[in-house]
Amino acid sequence: MLAKKYRSRIISIKNPFKGIYTIEFESLKRPFKYQPGQFLHLALDADYDGSEQWPESRCFSLQSNPTNKTLTITYAVKGTFTQEMEKQLKPEMELWLKLPYGDLFQQDHNKTNTVFIAGGTGITPFLSLFTHETFREYINPKIYLGFKSIDFNIYKQELNHITNPTASIYDFYEDTDGHIKLDQIIKQTGTDVDFFISGPPAMIFSFKEILIKKGVHRNNILTDDWE
Repeated sequence: MLAKKYRSRIISIKNPFKGIYTIEFESLKRPFKYQPGQFLHLALDADYDGSEQWPESRCFSLQSNPTNKTLTITYAVKGTFTQEMEKQLKPEMELWLKLPYGDLFQQDHNKTNTVFIAGGTGITPFLSLFTHETFREYINPKIYLGFKSIDFNIYKQELNHITNPTASIYDFYEDTDGHIKLDQIIKQTGTDVDFFISGPPAMIFSFKEILIKKGVHRNNILTDDWE
């Protein structure tokens, strides 16, 4: 699926916590086309007309699933680009998106007892799969989610719409449970399964190294680390 440019309008912006924003977009012309686990490029250049070389942009995981008419992303304010997003983006504003990119869930992997591990906003690419009909193809998937506290789990509504009835969800809250415990996960899952990991780059690197040391083959570890 080739990436295309979409002139889009911001429908809503939610700001549940300082520095965290969820944005919903609608396409002004052709419908958005993408697959679960993919990501987009967002451009802020107000003068860009869609015909010239693609301007400076940043990648964001697609949180919504492909059957939705609108498209959703969540981002954390961390660097210069996202600081500008926080200042500039307003409801009804028009801008350019380019998508889709990535093949997170299109890669070959075992769909039996598959493990999904996400930290914070790293859950967003997983949600695009969990709420999509193709998630029903997985047999007994296990989902491990880490948040600073229960208040930071702003994804409960979407998690209530997981399409796979055999999925098991385990939450870890830093203020009460500490960080996600890989030893505990491996005891439940074993090492001969596929692991998807999404979250801050340092978390992805650390978890990948630990899983390999615990006996998980590196080919069985798939990560959302395009950043």
